[in-house]
Amino acid sequence: MPVIQIFGSLKSHETNKAIRFFKERSIEIHFVDLAEKGITIGELENISKKIPVEKLIDNDSKVYKRLNLNFMIFDPASKILENPLILKTPITRFGKEVSVGYEPAKWIKWMEK
Repeated sequence: MPVIQIFGSLKSHETNKAIRFFKERSIEIHFVDLAEKGITIGELENISKKIPVEKLIDNDSKVYKRLNLNFMIFDPASKILENPLILKTPITRFGKEVSVGYEPAKWIKWMEK
């Protein structure tokens, strides 16, 4: 079974709920802390094959507001690479499947395959 990859921040309640969801089911996860490591261009490209990059941005995040991005025109991918904490979290990957946010029903379907 492929390893579940979770991108998020340990300060995020939703990310912590996702980590707990998989740990309670003894499913191995690989956690990427966006505050420490960020996201690579390759990872972002793979994720955006399933979810448009514009939909990955959290318009309500503190970082998004601090950067005044709601008043700017910008390239979403470049801005995400510069400031990964503007991403909606958690971003969860399982093989070629991707979800954004806390989506246990979707994760259960992934594991049934």
